[in-house]
Amino acid sequence: MNKEKRLLVAKAPLFLIITGLLIILLNRQNTDSRLQVNLRGFVEPRCVVERVVPASDKDDDGIYDLDDIVQGARKDLEAKPLYKDTYYAGGYPPENEGVCTDVILRALQNAGYDLKGMMDRDIKEHPGDYPRVEGKPDQNIDFRRVPNQEVFFKKYADRLTTGIKPWDTENLREWQGGDIVVFGPPYDHVGVVSDQRRADGVPLLIHNAGPYTREEDDLFTWPSPLKYHFRFPKAS
Repeated sequence: MNKEKRLLVAKAPLFLIITGLLIILLNRQNTDSRLQVNLRGFVEPRCVVERVVPASDKDDDGIYDLDDIVQGARKDLEAKPLYKDTYYAGGYPPENEGVCTDVILRALQNAGYDLKGMMDRDIKEHPGDYPRVEGKPDQNIDFRRVPNQEVFFKKYADRLTTGIKPWDTENLREWQGGDIVVFGPPYDHVGVVSDQRRADGVPLLIHNAGPYTREEDDLFTWPSPLKYHFRFPKAS
């Protein structure tokens, strides 16, 4: 046997040993990952909250309004419109831009509601109800202001609890995907309650506070108090 063949034969066992060790290591990592997933599932039970949806269907598409609204908010989430606070002739921002109030606008559009049209009419008929209008209605911007949306929903939506109790299923049943929340000063803000929840049952929030529309755990952490919790349209 020449020198080169003897060298290859000598290296063969080492190659097999290294290959075997790599296979064992990879299998062990996969097993450890499965164990970690199982352990996490075991030590982190989830709070199961009943889905409660009023039987209203504005656009007659076979999907209840509350489901349509959260689906509309999710479409805005997927589109990722950049946060841009500016004035638009005609009122509507392009699909790739928007602010927090535009999440509400687009979510309601998905359910068949023309929020701009409804607010424009209500402001025209009841200008004194909208202090932010200051007696000078402007259909290009009024419907996109947080204080004006707040007034509109106070008049035409059901007002629900603003208290959130983790793990309390009775309380959390009052928080459903498609609900609308308003935060007060100093950082006026609106968002749509998500149909996704934390392990303790607290829902996430779909909103646009920059750089684009996001789904976040912000009901507790937004730097302004939670002022109102609405469900649109009003049930009664």
